[in-house]
Amino acid sequence: MNKKINNIAVLIEFIAGSGLAIFFHWVLHYPEAAYTIFGIGILLSLVTYLVREEIEKTREGLLDQYHHAHEVTFAIARISDPECQTKAHELMASTMRTVSLLQQGYIPMDETEFYLEGAKQMEQAVHHTKAVDPLTTGWDSRGVLLNFYQANLRALERGAKITRIFVANREAIIEPEVQKVLLAQYNDNIDVRIAFRDELPSASDISNRDTNSSFDFAIYDDRVVTDVFSQPGKYFGRKTNQPAEVAKYLHLYDLIEHSAHAVTLEEDKIILAGDIIPVAS
Repeated sequence: MNKKINNIAVLIEFIAGSGLAIFFHWVLHYPEAAYTIFGIGILLSLVTYLVREEIEKTREGLLDQYHHAHEVTFAIARISDPECQTKAHELMASTMRTVSLLQQGYIPMDETEFYLEGAKQMEQAVHHTKAVDPLTTGWDSRGVLLNFYQANLRALERGAKITRIFVANREAIIEPEVQKVLLAQYNDNIDVRIAFRDELPSASDISNRDTNSSFDFAIYDDRVVTDVFSQPGKYFGRKTNQPAEVAKYLHLYDLIEHSAHAVTLEEDKIILAGDIIPVAS
């Protein structure tokens, strides 16, 4: 309908301009003015036609954007059941939290995706991977961790360096299973270090970072970061390659590294470098 109205308006403008030109030519006997009026009328008709076309295209574009932006809102408004509406609002709140992460440059991932991404980044690493991990068992038994660790070994074979700071309680590192993890990584030429939880930087030392840090993240060649969420939820971890966010993790890593202890091997036991008595008896 709008298209037809525009076409009719152009026709009316053309007829009006032509009629006025004919009037000047045949009635007033002023052909010069008639030609000028006719030419100007044609140009005005063309300009107004193009302007109306542009306005219509803009209007249609804005309407499409409006309906797209409010599509979910309209869909929720059409839900009549109150309980279903409550559930829909909960889903929307969860989705908005995910969108907020994406706006910050973070890609949320579940556990399998997280370790798969870590393995992919490790395969691409050529210089130095800096990792902070909780000192837990399962590196040689859990599938996702085992495959991730195999990518670590391939990176070492290529000549890349890996520094892994294990975060632990003081009494935990004497356990045989924990010693097994430390020994395996130490013998594979990973630069193993230990940071005790009571020596980690306090929340006031960590500027521009989530104070509930999981202390479970990795920085690949100072360009990509993968981080485990400190609180359990829909997603296990996240990834970012935004320079500003990577810089925050590098700062946090430097703080943790400053508090970490180097280790050494003595009588098949991992001990803190400089300790005379092995940590494990």
